[in-house]
Amino acid sequence: MYSTIEDFLTNWKHESGSTQKILNALTDESLAQEVSPEDRTLGRIAWHVVTTLDEMIGRTGLVFKAARHDLPVPKTSSEIAEAYRTSSEEMVASIREQWNDETLNEERYMYGEMWSINTVLGLIVTHQAHHRGQMTVLMRQAGLTVPGVYGPAREEWATFGGQAPEV
Repeated sequence: MYSTIEDFLTNWKHESGSTQKILNALTDESLAQEVSPEDRTLGRIAWHVVTTLDEMIGRTGLVFKAARHDLPVPKTSSEIAEAYRTSSEEMVASIREQWNDETLNEERYMYGEMWSINTVLGLIVTHQAHHRGQMTVLMRQAGLTVPGVYGPAREEWATFGGQAPEV
């Protein structure tokens, strides 16, 4: 839980930056990667992360410009990455303009229940983390280099003067 809007924005800066690194590493070819025909493709998961800003945060009443949740998955990875960047920036600017610390305790009707804004903000962060994990597995399967999020990825260990831990 966040004590202040600034607490959330500080956390969001790291979390959205991590999501942006993952999205920036996608290629157009990788968007079709899937675990199975019954599951979402890498592109669909990535777009879901992008459009959840509109779908979930938009339900709180925050007014901001974001990639709409009912739009189809773009054809290129750069469109997905750019849509996330601009949607996140717009969301942050609108939070700064429209909300204050007291807003965190206000409740909104979300998915059949009453949730505090604080709860919504916590869930948008964990929602992204969940889907970043899915995306990194699909990225490995697609042969992409996965950027580190909460520490170095296998390919980044050399930068830190070490080797990746043995499997």
